[in-house]
Amino acid sequence: MSELNVITESARYEKNSVHDDVMTAPPAPAMLLRNSVLLNSAPDGIPNPAPKYHAPWWLKGGHLQTIYPPLSARRPLIEYQRERWETTPYGKPDGDFIDIDRLVETPNASESSSAKAMPMLVVFHGLEGSSNSIYALNLMAAARQRGWRGIVPHFRGCSGEINRLPRAYHSGDAAEIDWILRQVKAEAPDQPVYVVAISLGGNASLKWLGEQGSAAGAIVQAVAAVSAPVDLTASGHALDQGFCKLYTKMFLSTMKQTALKKLELHPGIFKRSIVEAAQSLHAFDDEVTAPIHGFRDADDYWSRASAKPGLMNIQVPTLLVNAQNDPFLPASSLPTKSEVSPHVRLDFPLDGGHVGFLSAPFPGNGGWMPQRVFHFFEHDE
Repeated sequence: MSELNVITESARYEKNSVHDDVMTAPPAPAMLLRNSVLLNSAPDGIPNPAPKYHAPWWLKGGHLQTIYPPLSARRPLIEYQRERWETTPYGKPDGDFIDIDRLVETPNASESSSAKAMPMLVVFHGLEGSSNSIYALNLMAAARQRGWRGIVPHFRGCSGEINRLPRAYHSGDAAEIDWILRQVKAEAPDQPVYVVAISLGGNASLKWLGEQGSAAGAIVQAVAAVSAPVDLTASGHALDQGFCKLYTKMFLSTMKQTALKKLELHPGIFKRSIVEAAQSLHAFDDEVTAPIHGFRDADDYWSRASAKPGLMNIQVPTLLVNAQNDPFLPASSLPTKSEVSPHVRLDFPLDGGHVGFLSAPFPGNGGWMPQRVFHFFEHDE
Protein backbone atom coordinates (compact mmCIF):
# COMPACT_ATOMS: atom_id res chain seq x y z
CA MET A 1 0.00 0.00 0.00
CA SER A 2 2.85 2.33 0.76
CA GLU A 3 6.55 2.96 0.74
CA LEU A 4 8.75 4.51 3.38
CA ASN A 5 10.71 6.68 0.98
CA VAL A 6 8.38 9.59 1.74
CA ILE A 7 10.83 10.23 4.59
CA THR A 8 13.58 11.28 2.22
CA GLU A 9 11.54 12.39 -0.78
CA SER A 10 12.60 15.67 -2.40
CA ALA A 11 12.14 17.57 -5.62
CA ARG A 12 15.90 17.44 -6.31
CA TYR A 13 16.93 15.47 -9.39
CA GLU A 14 20.64 14.64 -9.42
CA LYS A 15 22.67 15.04 -12.61
CA ASN A 16 25.59 13.10 -14.09
CA SER A 17 26.53 9.68 -13.81
CA VAL A 18 28.41 6.99 -12.65
CA HIS A 19 28.40 5.42 -9.16
CA ASP A 20 27.23 2.18 -10.76
CA ASP A 21 29.46 0.37 -8.27
CA VAL A 22 26.50 0.80 -5.93
CA MET A 23 24.71 -1.89 -7.86
CA THR A 24 27.26 -4.64 -7.04
CA ALA A 25 26.12 -6.49 -10.17
CA PRO A 26 28.84 -8.26 -12.19
CA PRO A 27 29.46 -7.26 -15.80
CA ALA A 28 26.77 -8.62 -18.07
CA PRO A 29 27.71 -11.79 -19.98
CA ALA A 30 27.20 -12.19 -23.71
CA MET A 31 23.74 -11.35 -24.98
CA LEU A 32 21.44 -13.90 -26.55
CA LEU A 33 18.46 -13.00 -28.73
CA ARG A 34 15.55 -15.28 -27.89
CA ASN A 35 12.03 -14.61 -29.16
CA SER A 36 12.99 -11.00 -29.83
CA VAL A 37 13.99 -10.53 -26.19
CA LEU A 38 17.56 -9.71 -25.20
CA LEU A 39 18.64 -12.10 -22.49
CA ASN A 40 21.90 -12.59 -20.64
CA SER A 41 22.94 -16.19 -21.01
CA ALA A 42 25.39 -18.29 -19.05
CA PRO A 43 27.42 -20.86 -21.04
CA ASP A 44 25.58 -24.08 -21.75
CA GLY A 45 25.49 -26.48 -18.82
CA ILE A 46 26.50 -23.89 -16.21
CA PRO A 47 23.76 -23.13 -13.67
CA ASN A 48 22.88 -19.49 -13.19
CA PRO A 49 20.77 -19.43 -10.01
CA ALA A 50 18.87 -16.37 -8.85
CA PRO A 51 20.71 -14.33 -6.21
CA LYS A 52 19.50 -15.00 -2.68
CA TYR A 53 18.92 -12.17 -0.25
CA HIS A 54 20.75 -12.14 3.08
CA ALA A 55 20.31 -9.19 5.42
CA PRO A 56 23.46 -7.69 6.97
CA TRP A 57 24.15 -9.06 10.43
CA TRP A 58 24.03 -5.53 11.82
CA LEU A 59 20.56 -4.77 10.42
CA LYS A 60 18.00 -6.85 12.28
CA GLY A 61 14.21 -6.91 12.00
CA GLY A 62 11.62 -5.73 9.54
CA HIS A 63 11.32 -2.19 10.89
CA LEU A 64 15.04 -1.40 10.76
CA GLN A 65 15.29 -3.06 7.36
CA THR A 66 12.49 -0.75 6.19
CA ILE A 67 13.60 2.52 7.78
CA TYR A 68 17.38 2.42 7.43
CA PRO A 69 17.90 1.89 3.66
CA PRO A 70 16.29 5.10 2.31
CA LEU A 71 18.04 7.14 5.01
CA SER A 72 21.56 5.81 4.60
CA ALA A 73 22.14 3.92 1.36
CA ARG A 74 24.22 5.60 -1.35
CA ARG A 75 22.09 7.23 -4.04
CA PRO A 76 23.19 6.77 -7.66
CA LEU A 77 23.40 10.00 -9.64
CA ILE A 78 20.79 9.79 -12.38
CA GLU A 79 19.91 12.40 -15.00
CA TYR A 80 16.29 12.53 -16.13
CA GLN A 81 14.48 14.39 -18.85
CA ARG A 82 10.93 15.34 -17.87
CA GLU A 83 7.98 15.00 -20.22
CA ARG A 84 4.29 15.73 -19.69
CA TRP A 85 1.73 13.29 -21.05
CA GLU A 86 -1.95 14.07 -21.32
CA THR A 87 -3.87 11.24 -19.67
CA THR A 88 -5.87 8.91 -21.90
CA PRO A 89 -7.47 6.13 -19.85
CA TYR A 90 -9.47 3.71 -21.99
CA GLY A 91 -8.01 5.49 -25.03
CA LYS A 92 -9.87 8.75 -24.36
CA PRO A 93 -8.41 12.03 -23.03
CA ASP A 94 -9.84 12.95 -19.63
CA GLY A 95 -8.33 16.43 -19.30
CA ASP A 96 -5.56 15.53 -16.86
CA PHE A 97 -1.81 14.89 -17.05
CA ILE A 98 1.05 12.90 -15.62
CA ASP A 99 4.76 13.70 -15.67
CA ILE A 100 7.27 11.16 -16.96
CA ASP A 101 10.97 11.18 -16.08
CA ARG A 102 13.01 9.55 -18.82
CA LEU A 103 16.52 8.23 -18.26
CA VAL A 104 18.85 10.47 -20.26
CA GLU A 105 20.83 8.57 -22.87
CA THR A 106 24.00 9.63 -24.66
CA PRO A 107 23.20 11.58 -27.86
CA ASN A 108 24.57 8.88 -30.17
CA ALA A 109 22.67 6.11 -28.39
CA SER A 110 19.37 7.95 -28.22
CA GLU A 111 19.39 8.75 -31.95
CA SER A 112 20.29 5.30 -33.25
CA SER A 113 17.62 2.92 -34.47
CA SER A 114 19.30 0.02 -32.65
CA ALA A 115 19.03 1.88 -29.34
CA LYS A 116 15.29 2.25 -29.81
CA ALA A 117 15.04 -1.53 -30.08
CA MET A 118 16.86 -2.02 -26.78
CA PRO A 119 14.72 -3.04 -23.80
CA MET A 120 12.75 -0.36 -22.01
CA LEU A 121 12.47 -0.50 -18.21
CA VAL A 122 9.33 1.09 -16.75
CA VAL A 123 9.36 1.67 -12.98
CA PHE A 124 6.06 2.33 -11.20
CA HIS A 125 6.61 3.92 -7.81
CA GLY A 126 4.83 3.43 -4.49
CA LEU A 127 2.61 5.65 -2.38
CA GLU A 128 3.96 9.23 -2.34
CA GLY A 129 7.01 8.07 -4.30
CA SER A 130 8.72 9.51 -7.36
CA SER A 131 11.61 9.03 -9.76
CA ASN A 132 13.87 10.26 -6.95
CA SER A 133 12.95 7.40 -4.62
CA ILE A 134 16.03 5.35 -3.80
CA TYR A 135 14.70 2.18 -5.46
CA ALA A 136 13.93 4.09 -8.69
CA LEU A 137 17.45 5.52 -8.77
CA ASN A 138 18.97 2.08 -8.19
CA LEU A 139 16.86 0.51 -10.93
CA MET A 140 17.66 3.27 -13.43
CA ALA A 141 21.37 2.88 -12.64
CA ALA A 142 21.09 -0.85 -13.32
CA ALA A 143 19.25 -0.18 -16.60
CA ARG A 144 21.89 2.35 -17.67
CA GLN A 145 24.67 -0.10 -16.80
CA ARG A 146 23.11 -2.64 -19.16
CA GLY A 147 22.45 -0.19 -21.98
CA TRP A 148 18.69 -0.32 -21.46
CA ARG A 149 16.36 2.65 -21.76
CA GLY A 150 14.24 3.68 -18.80
CA ILE A 151 11.30 5.79 -17.64
CA VAL A 152 9.56 6.48 -14.35
CA PRO A 153 5.93 7.58 -14.79
CA HIS A 154 4.62 9.62 -11.87
CA PHE A 155 1.13 8.79 -10.75
CA ARG A 156 -1.20 11.78 -10.81
CA GLY A 157 -0.09 14.47 -8.36
CA CYS A 158 3.22 12.80 -7.48
CA SER A 159 5.60 14.82 -9.67
CA GLY A 160 5.60 17.93 -7.51
CA GLU A 161 2.61 19.54 -9.21
CA ILE A 162 -0.97 18.80 -8.32
CA ASN A 163 -3.04 17.28 -11.12
CA ARG A 164 -6.11 18.96 -12.61
CA LEU A 165 -8.94 16.54 -11.82
CA PRO A 166 -10.42 15.63 -8.43
CA ARG A 167 -9.17 12.05 -8.88
CA ALA A 168 -5.60 11.14 -8.01
CA TYR A 169 -4.15 7.60 -7.94
CA HIS A 170 -4.89 4.46 -6.00
CA SER A 171 -3.66 0.94 -5.33
CA GLY A 172 -5.91 -0.79 -7.86
CA ASP A 173 -5.67 1.66 -10.76
CA ALA A 174 -5.21 -0.93 -13.52
CA ALA A 175 -6.68 1.44 -16.12
CA GLU A 176 -3.88 3.94 -15.44
CA ILE A 177 -1.22 1.24 -15.74
CA ASP A 178 -2.84 0.12 -19.00
CA TRP A 179 -2.79 3.39 -20.92
CA ILE A 180 0.72 4.28 -19.72
CA LEU A 181 2.18 0.96 -20.86
CA ARG A 182 0.34 1.11 -24.16
CA GLN A 183 1.79 4.55 -24.82
CA VAL A 184 5.30 3.34 -23.91
CA LYS A 185 4.92 0.41 -26.32
CA ALA A 186 3.55 2.65 -29.10
CA GLU A 187 6.65 4.86 -28.95
CA ALA A 188 8.83 2.05 -30.26
CA PRO A 189 6.82 -1.10 -31.07
CA ASP A 190 9.96 -3.21 -31.55
CA GLN A 191 11.39 -2.50 -28.10
CA PRO A 192 10.76 -5.13 -25.42
CA VAL A 193 9.08 -3.52 -22.38
CA TYR A 194 9.86 -4.70 -18.86
CA VAL A 195 8.19 -3.42 -15.69
CA VAL A 196 9.38 -3.16 -12.10
CA ALA A 197 6.55 -2.02 -9.88
CA ILE A 198 7.04 -1.08 -6.25
CA SER A 199 4.58 -1.38 -3.36
CA LEU A 200 1.36 0.43 -4.40
CA GLY A 201 2.57 0.44 -8.00
CA GLY A 202 3.18 -3.28 -7.66
CA ASN A 203 -0.37 -4.03 -6.60
CA ALA A 204 -1.78 -1.87 -9.41
CA SER A 205 0.45 -3.57 -11.99
CA LEU A 206 -0.46 -7.05 -10.79
CA LYS A 207 -4.13 -6.05 -10.89
CA TRP A 208 -3.61 -5.01 -14.51
CA LEU A 209 -1.89 -8.30 -15.35
CA GLY A 210 -4.72 -10.29 -13.82
CA GLU A 211 -7.35 -8.33 -15.76
CA GLN A 212 -5.49 -8.47 -19.07
CA GLY A 213 -4.56 -12.15 -19.04
CA SER A 214 -2.80 -13.20 -22.24
CA ALA A 215 -3.39 -9.77 -23.83
CA ALA A 216 -0.70 -8.28 -21.57
CA GLY A 217 1.91 -10.26 -23.53
CA ALA A 218 1.48 -7.95 -26.52
CA ILE A 219 2.66 -5.03 -24.37
CA VAL A 220 5.16 -6.33 -21.80
CA GLN A 221 7.74 -9.11 -21.81
CA ALA A 222 7.86 -9.57 -18.04
CA VAL A 223 6.94 -7.83 -14.78
CA ALA A 224 8.53 -7.80 -11.33
CA ALA A 225 6.50 -6.57 -8.35
CA VAL A 226 8.45 -5.70 -5.20
CA SER A 227 6.83 -5.44 -1.76
CA ALA A 228 3.38 -5.30 -3.34
CA PRO A 229 0.56 -5.29 -0.74
CA VAL A 230 -1.57 -7.74 -2.72
CA ASP A 231 -4.06 -8.02 0.17
CA LEU A 232 -4.96 -4.41 0.88
CA THR A 233 -7.24 -5.26 3.78
CA ALA A 234 -4.49 -7.15 5.61
CA SER A 235 -2.01 -4.39 4.79
CA GLY A 236 -4.32 -1.61 5.92
CA HIS A 237 -4.98 -3.30 9.25
CA ALA A 238 -1.25 -4.00 9.75
CA LEU A 239 -0.46 -0.32 9.27
CA ASP A 240 -2.93 0.58 12.00
CA GLN A 241 -1.18 -1.52 14.64
CA GLY A 242 1.68 -0.82 17.04
CA PHE A 243 4.89 0.62 15.62
CA CYS A 244 3.37 0.65 12.13
CA LYS A 245 1.27 3.62 13.17
CA LEU A 246 4.46 5.67 12.73
CA TYR A 247 4.51 4.85 9.01
CA THR A 248 0.84 5.76 8.73
CA LYS A 249 1.44 9.09 10.46
CA MET A 250 4.20 9.96 7.98
CA PHE A 251 2.17 9.00 4.94
CA LEU A 252 -0.88 10.89 6.13
CA SER A 253 1.16 14.04 6.72
CA THR A 254 1.77 14.43 2.97
CA MET A 255 -1.47 12.83 1.79
CA LYS A 256 -3.51 15.29 3.84
CA GLN A 257 -1.57 18.26 2.47
CA THR A 258 -2.22 17.17 -1.10
CA ALA A 259 -5.88 16.41 -0.42
CA LEU A 260 -6.51 19.80 1.15
CA LYS A 261 -4.85 21.58 -1.77
CA LYS A 262 -7.14 19.63 -4.08
CA LEU A 263 -10.14 20.59 -1.98
CA GLU A 264 -9.32 24.25 -2.68
CA LEU A 265 -9.46 23.53 -6.42
CA HIS A 266 -12.58 21.36 -6.18
CA PRO A 267 -14.73 22.52 -3.25
CA GLY A 268 -17.08 19.97 -1.76
CA ILE A 269 -15.41 16.77 -2.98
CA PHE A 270 -14.91 15.68 0.65
CA LYS A 271 -15.15 17.10 4.16
CA ARG A 272 -12.12 19.04 5.38
CA SER A 273 -12.84 18.26 9.05
CA ILE A 274 -12.82 14.49 8.45
CA VAL A 275 -9.56 14.63 6.49
CA GLU A 276 -7.85 16.76 9.13
CA ALA A 277 -8.99 14.38 11.87
CA ALA A 278 -7.99 11.16 10.06
CA GLN A 279 -5.47 9.11 12.06
CA SER A 280 -5.53 5.95 9.94
CA LEU A 281 -5.31 5.04 6.28
CA HIS A 282 -8.77 3.50 6.61
CA ALA A 283 -10.24 6.82 7.73
CA PHE A 284 -8.47 8.72 4.93
CA ASP A 285 -9.42 6.19 2.26
CA ASP A 286 -13.00 6.11 3.52
CA GLU A 287 -13.41 9.87 3.04
CA VAL A 288 -11.07 10.61 0.11
CA THR A 289 -9.57 7.75 -1.90
CA ALA A 290 -12.58 5.46 -2.12
CA PRO A 291 -15.41 7.83 -3.09
CA ILE A 292 -13.29 9.91 -5.49
CA HIS A 293 -12.28 6.78 -7.40
CA GLY A 294 -15.68 5.10 -7.56
CA PHE A 295 -15.64 2.84 -4.50
CA ARG A 296 -18.37 2.71 -1.87
CA ASP A 297 -16.02 3.08 1.11
CA ALA A 298 -12.57 2.06 2.32
CA ASP A 299 -13.54 -1.59 2.82
CA ASP A 300 -14.98 -1.80 -0.68
CA TYR A 301 -11.85 -0.15 -2.09
CA TRP A 302 -9.45 -2.43 -0.27
CA SER A 303 -11.41 -5.52 -1.30
CA ARG A 304 -11.92 -4.69 -4.99
CA ALA A 305 -8.50 -3.11 -5.56
CA SER A 306 -6.44 -5.98 -4.13
CA ALA A 307 -4.43 -7.85 -6.75
CA LYS A 308 -4.32 -11.19 -4.93
CA PRO A 309 -7.57 -12.67 -6.33
CA GLY A 310 -6.38 -12.10 -9.91
CA LEU A 311 -2.91 -13.64 -9.61
CA MET A 312 -4.27 -16.92 -11.00
CA ASN A 313 -5.10 -15.15 -14.28
CA ILE A 314 -1.61 -13.79 -15.05
CA GLN A 315 -0.28 -15.07 -18.37
CA VAL A 316 3.11 -13.33 -18.73
CA PRO A 317 6.33 -14.03 -16.78
CA THR A 318 5.94 -12.32 -13.42
CA LEU A 319 8.09 -12.19 -10.30
CA LEU A 320 6.80 -11.36 -6.83
CA VAL A 321 9.44 -10.30 -4.31
CA ASN A 322 8.22 -9.79 -0.74
CA ALA A 323 10.09 -10.08 2.54
CA GLN A 324 8.39 -12.27 5.08
CA ASN A 325 9.13 -9.62 7.73
CA ASP A 326 7.61 -6.75 5.72
CA PRO A 327 5.78 -4.64 8.33
CA PHE A 328 3.23 -3.57 5.71
CA LEU A 329 1.96 -7.06 4.86
CA PRO A 330 1.84 -10.05 7.22
CA ALA A 331 3.60 -13.17 5.93
CA SER A 332 0.34 -15.06 6.40
CA SER A 333 -1.23 -12.87 3.70
CA LEU A 334 1.39 -13.59 1.04
CA PRO A 335 0.11 -15.70 -1.86
CA THR A 336 0.97 -19.39 -2.02
CA LYS A 337 1.87 -21.34 -5.15
CA SER A 338 -1.69 -22.61 -5.32
CA GLU A 339 -2.97 -19.02 -5.46
CA VAL A 340 -0.93 -17.89 -8.47
CA SER A 341 -0.69 -18.98 -12.09
CA PRO A 342 2.22 -21.07 -13.41
CA HIS A 343 3.61 -17.86 -14.96
CA VAL A 344 4.19 -16.30 -11.52
CA ARG A 345 7.42 -16.92 -9.61
CA LEU A 346 7.42 -16.25 -5.85
CA ASP A 347 10.55 -15.07 -4.02
CA PHE A 348 9.84 -14.41 -0.34
CA PRO A 349 13.10 -13.97 1.62
CA LEU A 350 12.90 -14.13 5.39
CA ASP A 351 14.32 -10.61 5.67
CA GLY A 352 14.27 -7.37 3.74
CA GLY A 353 11.55 -5.22 5.30
CA HIS A 354 9.35 -3.10 3.03
CA VAL A 355 11.27 -2.15 -0.14
CA GLY A 356 14.45 -2.42 1.93
CA PHE A 357 16.67 -5.34 0.87
CA LEU A 358 19.87 -3.59 1.91
CA SER A 359 23.10 -5.53 1.39
CA ALA A 360 26.45 -5.49 3.20
CA PRO A 361 29.09 -4.14 3.68
CA PHE A 362 28.36 -1.27 6.04
CA PRO A 363 26.80 1.26 5.57
CA GLY A 364 25.02 -0.87 2.97
CA ASN A 365 23.92 -0.65 -0.64
CA GLY A 366 20.68 -1.26 -2.51
CA GLY A 367 22.12 -3.50 -5.18
CA TRP A 368 20.33 -6.78 -4.44
CA MET A 369 16.83 -5.83 -5.58
CA PRO A 370 17.85 -4.54 -9.04
CA GLN A 371 20.16 -7.54 -9.43
CA ARG A 372 17.30 -9.89 -8.54
CA VAL A 373 14.75 -8.43 -10.95
CA PHE A 374 17.20 -8.15 -13.85
CA HIS A 375 18.23 -11.75 -13.25
CA PHE A 376 14.57 -12.71 -13.63
CA PHE A 377 14.23 -10.67 -16.81
CA GLU A 378 17.40 -12.13 -18.28
CA HIS A 379 17.06 -15.75 -17.13
CA ASP A 380 13.35 -16.22 -16.34
CA GLU A 381 14.09 -17.53 -12.84
